[in-house]
Amino acid sequence: MIPLHDDNPTQITPLITIAFIGLCVLVFFWQLSLGTGQEAALLALGVIPAVIFDHARLPLELVWVHPALTPLTSMFLHAGFMHLAGNMLYLWIFGNNVEDAMGHGRFIVFYLICGVAAAFAQALSNPESPIPMVGASGAISGVLGAYLLLYPHARVLVAIPLGFYIHTMSLKAGVVLGIYFVYQILSSMVAGDGPGVAWFAHIGGFVAGIVLIPLFKHRNVRLLAPARSGGSWHKRGRRR
Repeated sequence: MIPLHDDNPTQITPLITIAFIGLCVLVFFWQLSLGTGQEAALLALGVIPAVIFDHARLPLELVWVHPALTPLTSMFLHAGFMHLAGNMLYLWIFGNNVEDAMGHGRFIVFYLICGVAAAFAQALSNPESPIPMVGASGAISGVLGAYLLLYPHARVLVAIPLGFYIHTMSLKAGVVLGIYFVYQILSSMVAGDGPGVAWFAHIGGFVAGIVLIPLFKHRNVRLLAPARSGGSWHKRGRRR
């Protein structure tokens, strides 16, 4: 199930959401410019649980930043184009409304805290793992958790691939994000310890977003709000 856009108008321009997307894209082009040095960048700037918890150390030539900073640097790196595209799609659809609910400055802090929480959730699941973790999905999962608590009744247009046919339908955000979270939990139960998706990071980020949103939202923004009137995409052609 792939979200395409939501029908949830905002009152401010999501400058920080756009900036985070732009930064991730720029960093990805920088990674591509490294050629064969991309793997070194992932090792140096990604979160390696064994290094974070002092079970192992990187060679000196790969110590580009202090290990304590890698939960921050890792969330702007991506392992491939589809990894980047999927994360940026979710951030574009859901980030603007969460930023709208708390303002630009708070959104920066919220996003980074969720990303760090996600990194540690994954690292704690296997503290001796030597596999680097990169990507914005942990922080974005925090955005999804916040969106779930803020706007569960907003409508989200999703695409469901059925072989060569793609079916689109409108669902409540609570349903879309609830399915997302359950999928992360089920996947984490069957996933191995090798390379792959950092399911625990997604879970940790999502939970962090739910916990933090009451503290970061503006006072006049209510939780579990009903769908806001802004017209549907069918009537007004809204695209965000």
